[in-house]
Amino acid sequence: MTITLETFAADCKGVLSADSGPDGLEQVRQRLIVALKDQDFLAEALGAGATEERNMLYEDPDMGFCILSHVYEGAKTSAPHDHGPSWAIYGQAEGSTEMSDWKVLEKPDGDTPGKVEHIRTYALQPGDARAYQIGEVHSPKRIASTKLIRIEGKNMDTVNRDKFDTVE
Repeated sequence: MTITLETFAADCKGVLSADSGPDGLEQVRQRLIVALKDQDFLAEALGAGATEERNMLYEDPDMGFCILSHVYEGAKTSAPHDHGPSWAIYGQAEGSTEMSDWKVLEKPDGDTPGKVEHIRTYALQPGDARAYQIGEVHSPKRIASTKLIRIEGKNMDTVNRDKFDTVE
């Protein structure tokens, strides 16, 4: 059965309505893995017309979670970050993303960045999905063009996020 953006969003909403905690997030992550293998879903979400680094595909009017597509041309690295008051799930559709996880040593304080220490680095390959709970600090690095689907617990367009400095 083909997965459409509409059916995927409805499925996510059903899961998150029943359990918005870590178990629900894991269930959504598992569903994203299945969707990442559906070529019709990928064509709808990341087809030829998808060129933006951040494209809102769906924003739930009741719960606020969002489904986005991301198209990155060439290399791109992001600093360590969390998603503020939200969780996020990254799903790799094309290319490879080197993802690093970080341990918070000092929380940010006003304009003073927090401090983080590197824990591990791993690759997200096509079909992989990784969930980040509220407060989990991570950083993606892309050495070539990539495409991904990301699900956020809330629209991050209007959320100010803390900054973090790395320590060796």
